[in-house]
Amino acid sequence: MSDNKFSKLPLSQPLLDNLASMEYSEMTPIQAQSLPLMLNGKDVIGQGKTGSGKTAAFGLSLLTNLNVKRFRVQSLVLCPTRELADQVAKEIRRLARTIHNIKVLTLCGGVPMGPQIGSLEHGAHILVGTPGRILDHLERGRINLAELNTLVLDEADRMLDMGFQDALDAIIAEAPKQRQTLLFSATFPEKIQQVASRIMQDPQLVKVESTHDKSSITQHFYKVENNDQRLKALETILLAYQPESAVVFCNTKREVQEVADELHYKGFSVIDLHGDLEQRERNQTLVQFSNKSVSILVATDVAARGLDVENLDAVVNYQLSRDPEVHVHRIGRTGRAGSKGVACSLFSENEYHRVALIDEYMNTEISAEPLPKATATASVQPSMVTIEISGGKKQKVRAGDILGALTSGDGIDGKKVGKINLFDMRSYVAVDKSIAKIAHKKLENGKMKGRKFRARILS
Repeated sequence: MSDNKFSKLPLSQPLLDNLASMEYSEMTPIQAQSLPLMLNGKDVIGQGKTGSGKTAAFGLSLLTNLNVKRFRVQSLVLCPTRELADQVAKEIRRLARTIHNIKVLTLCGGVPMGPQIGSLEHGAHILVGTPGRILDHLERGRINLAELNTLVLDEADRMLDMGFQDALDAIIAEAPKQRQTLLFSATFPEKIQQVASRIMQDPQLVKVESTHDKSSITQHFYKVENNDQRLKALETILLAYQPESAVVFCNTKREVQEVADELHYKGFSVIDLHGDLEQRERNQTLVQFSNKSVSILVATDVAARGLDVENLDAVVNYQLSRDPEVHVHRIGRTGRAGSKGVACSLFSENEYHRVALIDEYMNTEISAEPLPKATATASVQPSMVTIEISGGKKQKVRAGDILGALTSGDGIDGKKVGKINLFDMRSYVAVDKSIAKIAHKKLENGKMKGRKFRARILS
């Protein structure tokens, strides 16, 4: 039997049965190293790139620590963004689906307080949220952490980057001293070490190397002279590689806006993601990109945290990150699950020091290449379109209702319906571009839950 089988761990049979149904048989490296320590009650610092399996690792640990009969907050998971919090809560619910009556509650900013207050009054076992909103509820006496046994800081480096230090300190001050603390971070700068030394008891460090298999990710570095040439180089790269789905990383919000505007003007299917967007706009942006109705996402590092997109063809570093670990984290978003990926990086004369840092960190020889030839004259246009529906979870709308409305009667072939995303007050469905108008009409004129909802095609 492989040493990496979940079955060798002291997990309950319901958890093991559920893992088998999810086709989780063997642990990823970070799970194999961290789970035995966490299940033994140790404080753990886990360092690994996105997609390493850390959420399932700490999720299984906190579920094992849970006493379902005690309807009190026993686990708290703090995340930098709402998107990541939603993703983490969804994974924990999946892991817990064979254990009855577990309540996982998501508490994030950018949404009304009222529904959250009502949910808190009914109690929960596990809270997942952003530091600001969790602290808000704590200060108003709506959360009681007296029975907390597990505290998780997920993507801790980004929480500090986003200015959550004071909120984290205030939350941790309210937590019991006797608890298990789990800290996960893609990078491990000095400020994370300082936090760990203050809030953790004899933490065990688990590090999964952040280098990537050269056979799955091909890296290219291109030298440019100035910003005008940088934009032209980006356009050339996108026309040469023709990615169906690509992320362009910029270092500032201003760059994000400028690059997205220029690409849009040039006819690319593009959308931008940065910290100034309202929560509804962020949700909509991420949905449109992840369901393949937009081909290119231009984003900052912080905004892209929690981005969960399958089969990302390419990553372009419009400017190199100041931190080589962040560079590795960026390019790790492509070439996942054995698929091939491309990472292209642009740099100027005064950025050679960043190239050297990446070279040293990744232990690879980097040299500038000539730009690829753009044989195509037009960019890839997405085959899907997103339709927004003016009803969501609060109106009891389910994915099956939307699919049923589209496929019922002389309806649309289900194969032409893509991802369905449900939020509190809105839902989104991706449909093949060829039937977008028909789908819109069916949703606009039909009924779900006995009532009509407005629908609109997002441009």
